Amino acid sequence: MNEREKMLHGELYDASDPALAEARVAARHLVRQFNTLGPEDIEGRDRVLRQLLGEVGAGCWVEPPFHCDYGTQIRFGSRVYVNMGCIFLDAAPVTLGDDVQIGPGVQLLTSDHPRDALERTLGLESALPISIGARSWLGGGVIVLPGVEIGCDVVIGAGSVVTRSVPPGVIAAGNPCRVISGS
Repeated sequence: MNEREKMLHGELYDASDPALAEARVAARHLVRQFNTLGPEDIEGRDRVLRQLLGEVGAGCWVEPPFHCDYGTQIRFGSRVYVNMGCIFLDAAPVTLGDDVQIGPGVQLLTSDHPRDALERTLGLESALPISIGARSWLGGGVIVLPGVEIGCDVVIGAGSVVTRSVPPGVIAAGNPCRVISGS
């Protein structure tokens, strides 16, 4: 398996691999282009977003600045809204269902590192997917960690750190994030 395949399969991989570095550079160019387009250039912003991301449903809107590692692992359903200042580290798939709303400054972080300090010095990392179900809303400053699945119709309170999966139809908040109302 090459380093990209290892990355996408949740195995330890070398992020300094030349092919991965090249993919990140290509994404950075598209991100820079997206972030510098004027707010009136709706067609241009949509075009660049569709070049950058793996899938973009109808009626999506991303407020700049937006940042990601690769872009190609990010999939948006229809009518997704991402507010300004968001960071999606997409070494693994990041999937947002229809009508998901993402507040300003949200971080979706699929990347992870070994817990053992000596193993970390080898420079290897891993990644696990993040998914956010339809009609869910993440308040400003939410951080979602690797491997988390957020169900449909969920509200995550501003500033929460989501360390484990959240069931559908609940309101959750805190650090670490916990269900505070609903199912």
